[in-house]
Amino acid sequence: MGGDDQPAVSSAILITGASSGIGAALARLYAREGLLLALGGRYAGRLEAITADCRLAGAEVVPGTVDVTDRQAMAEWIAAVDARAPLELVIANAGISGGGGEARADAEQTRRMFAINVEGMLNTIEPALAPMLARRRGQIALMSSLAAFRGMPSAPAYCASKAAVRVYGEALRARLRDSGVSVTVVCPGFVRTPLTARNPFPMPLLMEPERAAARIRTGLERKRPQIAFPWPMHLAVRLLAALPPGLADRWVARLPAKE
Repeated sequence: MGGDDQPAVSSAILITGASSGIGAALARLYAREGLLLALGGRYAGRLEAITADCRLAGAEVVPGTVDVTDRQAMAEWIAAVDARAPLELVIANAGISGGGGEARADAEQTRRMFAINVEGMLNTIEPALAPMLARRRGQIALMSSLAAFRGMPSAPAYCASKAAVRVYGEALRARLRDSGVSVTVVCPGFVRTPLTARNPFPMPLLMEPERAAARIRTGLERKRPQIAFPWPMHLAVRLLAALPPGLADRWVARLPAKE
């Protein structure tokens, strides 16, 4: 992409998991002239459609069907993007959920979830941090979940992997507080995406991805340390996490499970 009539780009934003859901909505929301938008995703066809939309909005787009669990490939892709335009924002959004009945999932599925949700996050932010720290400028956003505040018996691996993302982000934010690089942990509730489409139970306060993306962008612009929504669900999970473990266990045991 690019020609003589393409505006020069002054900075770059990188988003993983951009081929659907919140990632795709964020890509469309951020797309503008003068921006290099690096979009990573697993599904080439979907990523091509998102890329086309973002180019129509004026952004220069670098799509990459790079597996976030491939540490070397991610490092090479991110370095190439930063060489073209300095990264100002990296959103580590790629993630998966358990699908049908995670509580009964085999060990391979559990490890795959941790590989994508946790190692994939590390493979996304680590290559970007070095140049950001050298410039003393930049922003990192880690996509966690409201499920990170308390383990649910129907999704133990998902809750645990997102809890790892949340706690790592909190620690990294404090560690980098005087570096010029800010860190935000994003904890959405139920958002209408391919991940939630398989849930066979009512999802309170289900939100469209475009609305979720707008909330995330507003929070990132204000450099909030944590973006958690919707607030009633956030309050509920924080209260649940504060209950004595035995009482909380009895309560969550009554929640509907994935089939």
